[in-house]
Amino acid sequence: CTCSFLDTDRALALLEEYCKKLRKPEEQQLKKAIRKVMGIFKSSLFQALLGSFTKKATRHGTISHPSLPAAVACGVLDCPKD
Repeated sequence: CTCSFLDTDRALALLEEYCKKLRKPEEQQLKKAIRKVMGIFKSSLFQALLGSFTKKATRHGTISHPSLPAAVACGVLDCPKD
């Protein structure tokens, strides 16, 4: 399902945007943690697992929300999901 990959790209873009705002020394640990999460979202293993989950959930009719990466990014950044 292409939508999960687009949501992942959206999540990565939101996280990257947020990281650019983290400039204070006390924010660098948070910035490092967010970059680590971004690396996980970009990994081929995560993408494969997300694709598998999305296909199974779609088959069972249980997906009615954005993909996990977009939901996580929006939850962390307190942004609208649409």
